Amino acid sequence: MTVSNIQAPPVYIAFIIQFLLCIAAAMIALLVIDLVAAYSILLGGLISILPNGYFAWKAFRYRGARNTPMIVKSFYAGETGKLIMTAVLFALVFAGIKPLNELAIIVSFIVTIIVGLISTAWVSVKWQRRNSNTVTGKEQ
Repeated sequence: MTVSNIQAPPVYIAFIIQFLLCIAAAMIALLVIDLVAAYSILLGGLISILPNGYFAWKAFRYRGARNTPMIVKSFYAGETGKLIMTAVLFALVFAGIKPLNELAIIVSFIVTIIVGLISTAWVSVKWQRRNSNTVTGKEQ
């Protein structure tokens, strides 16, 4: 493995945003609806966050043009692992946890994916602006 000076984007910030939103939604559901809805929302969010974290870990292990074959291999492995983890987590939750609010799980899962997409785009734009300002000498 060749060492590269290229920095990976701080994708962990997107995961923190997703997790905090998931916790906040679960706490609101606990106050407004009930305990089952709260932990169902939390589980739906975690079913989204954990596999995506695995994918990000696999996808950003390698950097630089010399590592292109390893990058491609890591992306495929990460995506495969993410899909398998998602399926297994859904199966474990639906089979092993009763009572359950299925709608809350699915909605939370979908909302967490959408929040992840938006927060990843936001982090990427901020990161690119910061790096382009550093390169051009316009550090703010």
